[in-house]
Amino acid sequence: MKKLPYLLIATRFILAPVILLLAYFKGTEAGSLILGLMYFGLLTDIFDGIIARKVGVSSEKLRRLDSQTDLIFWLSLGFASYFLNPDLIKNEWQGILLILVMEALCYVVSIWKFGKETCTHAFLSKMWGLSLLIAFTYLIGFQQTGWAFYLTVVLGFASHIDVILIVLLLPKWQYDVPSSYHAWKIRNGKELKKTVFFN
Repeated sequence: MKKLPYLLIATRFILAPVILLLAYFKGTEAGSLILGLMYFGLLTDIFDGIIARKVGVSSEKLRRLDSQTDLIFWLSLGFASYFLNPDLIKNEWQGILLILVMEALCYVVSIWKFGKETCTHAFLSKMWGLSLLIAFTYLIGFQQTGWAFYLTVVLGFASHIDVILIVLLLPKWQYDVPSSYHAWKIRNGKELKKTVFFN
């Protein structure tokens, strides 16, 4: 059980190139399979942290590995969406650019302050992850953007602002911080209450 969180993260990491290859070589005929892999990948993301905390192996190394694998996984789905629906992606380039800039800004601010990338696993970031799931379902499964895409952009912008505030408020680098409010409490010397299902 102690190795299971690492296996789940490794599975999600392996899914990324598989999704890219399917989208590039098989195109829209692989859409359903790509969606299935996406949902399976999300399940590995949900349970790796829960299991790690349950069996007592949650650590900085594991959580940072989880965060970077998440980035690779979702980027693979973004590129897959482009391979399958290039015109849709090109039409929404402003929203996509905004999210990419915000993601880069989170890294820049965190590395500038702490010398490490962000690893907050904040609540808004989790909500953004769910919105990404819906948006990619629409993009890959139905060749549509619409409300699902715009919801993802709005939540993505809000979640990245929250992460930047967390980084700026924390007195020292810390992983699994639910929100900027919790970071403010930590800054004021209050202990963060940990839970198995969240942090």
